[in-house]
Amino acid sequence: MVKKKQIGRKVEGWKAKSWYKVYVPEMFGKTYLGDTIANEPGKVMGRVMETTLGEVTQDYAKQQIKLRLKIANVAGDAAYTEFAGHDVTRDFMRSLVKRKTSRIDSILPVTTKDGKLFRLTITCLTLSRANLSQVHAIRETINTAIRAYAANAEANTFVKEMVSGEIAKEILKQIKTIYPIRRVEIIKSKVEAIASEVIVQD
Repeated sequence: MVKKKQIGRKVEGWKAKSWYKVYVPEMFGKTYLGDTIANEPGKVMGRVMETTLGEVTQDYAKQQIKLRLKIANVAGDAAYTEFAGHDVTRDFMRSLVKRKTSRIDSILPVTTKDGKLFRLTITCLTLSRANLSQVHAIRETINTAIRAYAANAEANTFVKEMVSGEIAKEILKQIKTIYPIRRVEIIKSKVEAIASEVIVQD
């Protein structure tokens, strides 16, 4: 979780350094996240901050979703981030797994309408144990559905709907026609290619 004060590393000569206010991406409201310290703007660039969706949205039912936000733009003493990836905590996932059911994982790259590439890990939890042919059919349906969803969405929209669970809900509706499914979660994502350039402004 990102603390509201002193995100940066402790270093000697800190009095000569400047504090930069870090903000979350626009898709999450561009709200203040915390502070980081550096002796020049260029040293702030590329830093990855970690927080939770619950902290960002003030919805603490979302604390199990960890966000990674990368600083990509510095203007004055403000540092603006872009989405770099997310994870669902292992404890939360363990709480969802039941005996005599199947957990079906799928890892695949997807590309959004505006050309941003993501690597996703999706987990599907069934109501009862599925056989190999059913597992294969479920995984194929997940892969096809999420690739199609990404191809028709801008990256910002895709990210917002991914971490909120909206995409998982849509996929669940499609898989239910194949086999009784209890839950679908996109448990991990990573941005493999970022279209925007890193910018430092005076």
